[in-house]
Amino acid sequence: MRASELEPPRNGEGDHAKRGGGDSRFVARPAVKHARQLRREMSLPERLLWQQLRLRPAGLRFRRQHPIGPYIVDFYCSSARMAVEIDGISHDMGDNPARDIERTNFLKENGHRVLRVSAQRVLSDVVGTAEAIAARAENPHHRPADGPPPRTGEAK
Repeated sequence: MRASELEPPRNGEGDHAKRGGGDSRFVARPAVKHARQLRREMSLPERLLWQQLRLRPAGLRFRRQHPIGPYIVDFYCSSARMAVEIDGISHDMGDNPARDIERTNFLKENGHRVLRVSAQRVLSDVVGTAEAIAARAENPHHRPADGPPPRTGEAK
């Protein structure tokens, strides 16, 4: 054996990656990478609503573009296990309604509540929408004043 093989590596030397390159111990899941991209490319209603939700209405913490299983929800409140989806006009086109139903079913089957909000509502009253979302997260039976009436057998 040579003397250089017996000595430990000096500072800055060795077989580890230098300057962040090479083999990394952390490998991001594809959904996480996609969520990060979606955070950079949020739509106008999503950006406006995020400006309100990041203020922690009613003390609730929301995440934006949060991955759950194979899906990425627009906003998520972990303490209420509630996903918030902003539905623009594209959600009504092609096979998107069927995909939305599939996504909602997956989330519900895995213990999450899903709240769908129209993009038009966000654009017309972003503060009121954020307050209604926070109220629904705090109390799952709360219905906003402009929401649909309760179904038969539901509390008013």
